[in-house]
Amino acid sequence: MKKILTLTLLFTLISCGGFQAERVSGDTSDEKSLEITDAWVTRDTENSVETVIQKMKQHKGFKNYLLKLGRRPKVFVAEFSNQTAEPYFPSDDISDEFLTQLSESGEYILIDASAREALLKEIQYQNDGMVSPAEAKKIGNAAGADIMIFGNVRMQPRSRSGKTLKEYTMNIRMTDISRGIEVMRTRTRVNKYSEKSKVGW
Repeated sequence: MKKILTLTLLFTLISCGGFQAERVSGDTSDEKSLEITDAWVTRDTENSVETVIQKMKQHKGFKNYLLKLGRRPKVFVAEFSNQTAEPYFPSDDISDEFLTQLSESGEYILIDASAREALLKEIQYQNDGMVSPAEAKKIGNAAGADIMIFGNVRMQPRSRSGKTLKEYTMNIRMTDISRGIEVMRTRTRVNKYSEKSKVGW
């Protein structure tokens, strides 16, 4: 009996002793995550939001809008809508990262967080993640915003012979409150490829 207990304890110690952890950079973490999962990760959020904001800066229609406005726009950002088949997709993280990068740019005036939370509860999303122009104008005026930004993320999976490609698409639409018209729309894509071996992942 003692031998069995001793062997069990030894096996447990050896098993636990095999675990190692280390701090790594965001880029290294992103590369290592591909060895573990083909799901959306934090680096995907950061890169996608950064790409979308760069596209916003380069968008001719948005540039013309800002030129006519003549000042920093007051922006209301709605929560990103998860339109993937993944129930735990981190759409809240995308919303937070988008707000953070807009704030850090210094080019926008963001609606106060408490006012934003209260107004978000009133928004009823349609299938494409947008609200009607009349409702958008009502909410935007209540928030004192010039423009409203809505976003969603979709995912199209394709699989064959143990190989899978997930194409994530992050979409952004911006609406001018006073006129109820679309100012711009843009998108970015993230592709995740995975291959299942015969003996498992």
